[in-house]
Amino acid sequence: MNKKEYFNKMADNWEAQFTSQEMLFLNLAPKFGLKEGQRILDVGTGTGILIPFLLKEVGPSGHITAIDYAEKMISTCERKFGSNPNITFKVDDIEASSLPSSHFDAVVCFGLFPHLEHKDQALSQLNRVLRVAGKLIIAHALSSSEIQTRHESLSSIVASDVMPTKRQMKQRLKMAGFGKIQLEDKPGLYLCISTELKKVTG
Repeated sequence: MNKKEYFNKMADNWEAQFTSQEMLFLNLAPKFGLKEGQRILDVGTGTGILIPFLLKEVGPSGHITAIDYAEKMISTCERKFGSNPNITFKVDDIEASSLPSSHFDAVVCFGLFPHLEHKDQALSQLNRVLRVAGKLIIAHALSSSEIQTRHESLSSIVASDVMPTKRQMKQRLKMAGFGKIQLEDKPGLYLCISTELKKVTG
């Protein structure tokens, strides 16, 4: 079983691990600093755990594009929120995305970054799809050390999926054109936000 097959298999029971975390998400989403009317890319949306909280931040004039490379995750997400005209659903791999360039005001990667096979390639794509004044948000409901422990307990398929160290993360982001980086890593929260973007070509 490869990683994509693993996440497709997990789709049916994905919600169960988040049922007790509504208050966490209610408190987390405002930390992203999103604004009403913005276009948001929710990368690795899964079954859309964060979507209700993102919608609250961007309001009725905002729009969310929810992507995931696992088809069953997107299928479940669309079944839940498909009636909302302010959400677009797409099966897409951010490491080789066909999304339009300079289109989004903010990108949210919640619970995704450790699982990316080619992190620098993904960051390059995130740079491409963000507007120059755009914001990158990398978040998790666990600290980096908790993420490692959690993934080791789940499956050998994700056991080695860990967050870079703070130094490594900042270096990767800077190389990809991201600046003004704020990084918080503590029990129950990993939050990295970049509010400055230099377009990198080539």
